[in-house]
Amino acid sequence: MQIEKGSKLIMIGDSITDAERARPVGEGLFGAVGRGYVGMVDALLGAVYPDQAIRVINMGTSGNTVRDLKARWQTDVIDLKPDWLSIMIGDNDVWRQFDLPLQKEIHVSPEEYETTLEDLVTRTQPLLKGLVLMTPFYIEPNRQDAMRARMDAYGALVRKIAEKHNTLFVDTQAAFDAALQTYYPAALSWDRVHPNHVGHMLLARAFLQAVGFSW
Repeated sequence: MQIEKGSKLIMIGDSITDAERARPVGEGLFGAVGRGYVGMVDALLGAVYPDQAIRVINMGTSGNTVRDLKARWQTDVIDLKPDWLSIMIGDNDVWRQFDLPLQKEIHVSPEEYETTLEDLVTRTQPLLKGLVLMTPFYIEPNRQDAMRARMDAYGALVRKIAEKHNTLFVDTQAAFDAALQTYYPAALSWDRVHPNHVGHMLLARAFLQAVGFSW
């Protein structure tokens, strides 16, 4: 596995990452790391690699866009001095364009999304041992659906940045697309954005595969 012994792994993003984590820092007892994929990653690393003592911290915040990440980056990432960092952001950047179409001032264009995410990567990568970029996703099999198509476009920008900066890359949309060969979307998410426990395990599995986790 690529994550080294004794590493501190911070996972940052929006509500999908947040999953009811503790404040101000998602770490500690009684579900402080959250009830979603971050908690599952923490549990699997702890169960399968107990001797590696990998410290997992959840810094997801519900409702965030990449613009919000930029505003809290110093306190919520840099100051915490991670060895490894995972970023999954973009669902709200896209969703607000569809559920709040008239509030254009809160919309994050593809250009702003790409520029901001790449700036965060450029600033932070030299401080890290490893960086994982995860795409946003929409749990909708119809690729012609307007929001699915837009989400795919933002996911392509994440891939572009990952390839340019040689980071690890997780195609979360591909993970859900494989599951959607069997599941109807409502079986994984009530709103096609916030996954249930099965959806969160799909995310955890995709992340762990990217870092070389092995049973």
